[in-house]
Amino acid sequence: MILIIDTNIIFAALLRESITRKLLIDSPFTLYAPETTLKEIRKYEKEICKRAGYTREDFEILFNLIIENINIIAREKYLPKLKEADKLIGHLDKGDVPFLALALAISNDGIWTENIKHFKQDQIKVWTTKDLFEKFEGQF
Repeated sequence: MILIIDTNIIFAALLRESITRKLLIDSPFTLYAPETTLKEIRKYEKEICKRAGYTREDFEILFNLIIENINIIAREKYLPKLKEADKLIGHLDKGDVPFLALALAISNDGIWTENIKHFKQDQIKVWTTKDLFEKFEGQF
């Protein structure tokens, strides 16, 4: 299964040990994210460390384990779809437009997010962690 992963999934995995973290580190999926993802995570690195009780070294180790399985895609790859994505969900959350644009630009099975309300549209399937766990229960 090929999924576009929203940053909130990575944040959840960084903040606590969970099924989300397990799915990212031992991912049975092929995962993609727009290049804005790394910048957004780095922007909140200190807050994540504070909330989770990590040292900077702890954060780097976990961050690298998680990111290792995510293909980061340059803006140029999804640039042609940004306008279309903005029309579909830009009014809901401008920050999620690159994720939908990427989903529109490459072959995939949907977007993995916990903010399903930000992706209300009818062109790309949206999955929550619970949806994925229920669909693939017993396979991880």
